[in-house]
Amino acid sequence: INTLEMFSSSIKSQQSEVTRILDGKRIQYQLVDISQDNALRDEMRALAGNPKATPPQIVNGDQYCGDYELFVEAVEQNTLQEFLKLA
Repeated sequence: INTLEMFSSSIKSQQSEVTRILDGKRIQYQLVDISQDNALRDEMRALAGNPKATPPQIVNGDQYCGDYELFVEAVEQNTLQEFLKLA
């Protein structure tokens, strides 16, 4: 068992779910691949206020919105616009 690969497939699954929902709601977004750039990973973690944060993390400009769990919660509660700081 390779835990890194399991971790990676979990991240990919969560990212796919986020993009599927955003596409379905016609909300424009930009994916940022942090895997090739430590500075981007550090920036993501600084925005999240968590030195161990893992993707996906959702940010609107320089405003941190939240992680995958908070995203899903916002979708379920029909508060996605507020979560994404679009309202």
